[in-house]
Amino acid sequence: MNRLNLVAAASCLTLASLSVIPAVADTWNKKTIITITEAVQVPGAILEPGKYVMKLLDSPANRHIVQIFNEREDHVYTTILAIPNYRLQPTGKTEFEWWETPAGQPKAMRAWFYPGDNFGQEFAYPKNTAMQIAKTTSEPVPTLSQTEDVSKATVSTVDKSGVEAAYVPAPVPAPEVVAQNRAPEPVALVQEPTPAPVAAPQIAMRARTEDTLPKTASPFPMAALTGFFALGASVAIRAIAKRAA
Repeated sequence: MNRLNLVAAASCLTLASLSVIPAVADTWNKKTIITITEAVQVPGAILEPGKYVMKLLDSPANRHIVQIFNEREDHVYTTILAIPNYRLQPTGKTEFEWWETPAGQPKAMRAWFYPGDNFGQEFAYPKNTAMQIAKTTSEPVPTLSQTEDVSKATVSTVDKSGVEAAYVPAPVPAPEVVAQNRAPEPVALVQEPTPAPVAAPQIAMRARTEDTLPKTASPFPMAALTGFFALGASVAIRAIAKRAA
């Protein structure tokens, strides 16, 4: 049964996404122009096919009050008290989430996410409508206390039996979990400068002017030997001269 509910909810989300065509305008009040191609249910109104303007009430004290206008913004169809709805992965376009509704009823807008925002606006419905949605989805649905001043209303949840409970905000994931589910940032490639080529050391080459063997001894012993032979030759010549006389 849970699987069937999930499939039905997914189908509802897919079909409903085709019925709203958003156009982004302003970032402070999240002004968004939407074109509805089939009837859509929001808290306090049924929006028939046509163009509408959604934006936050211009109040710095409460950033979760949504107003829906006609295209000319001279008529307010409904003012909705919302609660924060968190998503891990923001996108660059307006997105909506939808409640599954009983057969024959218009799709019920559950939450509105402005482009680039992690936090969106989840709508709180009047108790009777919230009970009908809870019976179809088997989930608690946000509802608000009966008061003429929406800014002073309080939000709770109601189940399919009509039992109300205190609204408990869903925990916001830790920063590291958000980082893991976020698309990786583009990496800037920095080209390192190519080092200049190092000049080879200049080696002085000495040309050989003659092909001679290296000298391994001093010339002085050879001169002494030459002188000794000359002295001997002189003595021999003198001896021969005396014999001849």
